[in-house]
Amino acid sequence: MKDATIDYVLRTTWLAVTKMYNEEASKFESTMATGFALLSIDPEHGTPSTSLGPKMGMEATSLSRTLKNMEERGLIERKPNPEDGRGVLIFLTEFGREKRNYSKEKVLTFNETIKANVASEELASFYKVAEIINNMISNKKIYNKKEHTLK
Repeated sequence: MKDATIDYVLRTTWLAVTKMYNEEASKFESTMATGFALLSIDPEHGTPSTSLGPKMGMEATSLSRTLKNMEERGLIERKPNPEDGRGVLIFLTEFGREKRNYSKEKVLTFNETIKANVASEELASFYKVAEIINNMISNKKIYNKKEHTLK
């Protein structure tokens, strides 16, 4: 892995994490996306459906499929947003709260296990590098349109 690029390490690591979470979720006939959605919904006040996609980094089509499946399984219910007649709030059902707690436990176990096996300075460096990468991408500092225009 000595010659691996940064994006290769990010991709393969994320794929391994995704596979791990999906394997855990499949034991309960679920998916990582469902667990992530459960964790992204405010358990007390619900969450506007329009804010879930950006919060989770999911495309609208994938999110719609996930929410439809969650509703069919009795994990969530949709209610009109009293502050915005056009909007919908997503609420967890009791069953959804139970599954949310399970998902939270799995995420915390992952985090605690990593923290127990990685020095705090190394973990701080990891977070710093991730923040720098995200900021560079957000601020278009990697691929500048001017650099790629045809002459």
